[in-house]
Amino acid sequence: MRRALALWLLLFGVYAATIGLDSDGDARYAGDEPHYLLAAESLSHDRDVDVADEYAARAYDDFHDGALAPRGQRTKGRLDEPYGVGFPLLILPAYSLGGAEAVELFLAALAAIALTLAYRLALRAAPDPWALGATVAAGLSAPFLAWGTVVYPELAAGACLAGAALLALKLDDRTGWRVAFGCFALLGALPWLGVRFVPAGAVIGVLAARALWRSRRRTLAIGAVEVSLFSVALCVGINEALYDGPTPYSAAESATGADGLTDYLGRLPRVATLFGDPGFGLLRWAPLFALAFVGLWWLWRSRRDRLVQAVSGLHRIELTVGLCATVLGVQLVVAVLLAPSADTIPFAARHLIPALPLAVPLVAVGLRRLPRVGVGLIVLTLAISVRTYADARWGGGSL
Repeated sequence: MRRALALWLLLFGVYAATIGLDSDGDARYAGDEPHYLLAAESLSHDRDVDVADEYAARAYDDFHDGALAPRGQRTKGRLDEPYGVGFPLLILPAYSLGGAEAVELFLAALAAIALTLAYRLALRAAPDPWALGATVAAGLSAPFLAWGTVVYPELAAGACLAGAALLALKLDDRTGWRVAFGCFALLGALPWLGVRFVPAGAVIGVLAARALWRSRRRTLAIGAVEVSLFSVALCVGINEALYDGPTPYSAAESATGADGLTDYLGRLPRVATLFGDPGFGLLRWAPLFALAFVGLWWLWRSRRDRLVQAVSGLHRIELTVGLCATVLGVQLVVAVLLAPSADTIPFAARHLIPALPLAVPLVAVGLRRLPRVGVGLIVLTLAISVRTYADARWGGGSL
């Protein structure tokens, strides 16, 4: 517990140190950030997400330079932009207290929680110092450094996924109503943050429900699953009222930016570019995550050789690594096929970030198997982070 608290304090402090840095070029907030903040502004003053009057009054001047173009289509005479109501509601208390900078500070705390939960997951796959080393290095990598205070729901969803995964794995050890309802409550929050986070959450939900069913706690399984289903139904109902459709994308021109099968097939090369592109590839900014592929290789070999039958305690490790790998795989499919673009603003790897905390257990396993290579990758990753931060802070760059 002390190490987890110290880890959270370290990461929170590092992420908070990025507040005030430009996001893209000379812009303090870029991409969808001003739109999320404008929705919070509308909720704070009008108690709704119709931002038409906020655009008319240029209520975005405090956090955006120049004119801000509206997004989406009007529904029932309102301008409810296609970003959903969940994330603006999440950041509303912080925005009401201290504006956009308070939101960044709040999101820095959430990002640190996501990595702290990832550390607890990593401990199920490898002991310290491998688990702690992998978590610290991943948490200080450039992608997490950049996304730690970005006003996007990605790392809030990452905290939900990491927390739900940890609770689902605990259900496999021992069932309990608090753990079960906590797991499915976190999963139920995902559709509010974004539809694109739901597939990864469904993987965790299946594991948790299976663990409850196998333990013959079937009434508990049904009740816990209904928590998530009720949240989904409520979210869909509110979306129908606001966006005239089951998701916020109903008010957008296109949910994925693809027009047909040919467009989706044309996105398959993203499997390589999301990792290896010299501009926005994950491994270009955080080579440490190459160790996750070592963790995958270990999992494949362990299951092929059926080592679980010979080594006590290996089931726990295999289950943890297998769950995290499956969640990462599903999120990769979302990033490859459903994301409008692979190169994202304000920083790389946006569509991988929600599940990236779950890569930490795989990195920990890889680090334990190849310690010398792992240390080299950690040093290289931290050097990239230092250079990126220094350029954004003192060199006129952006983060």
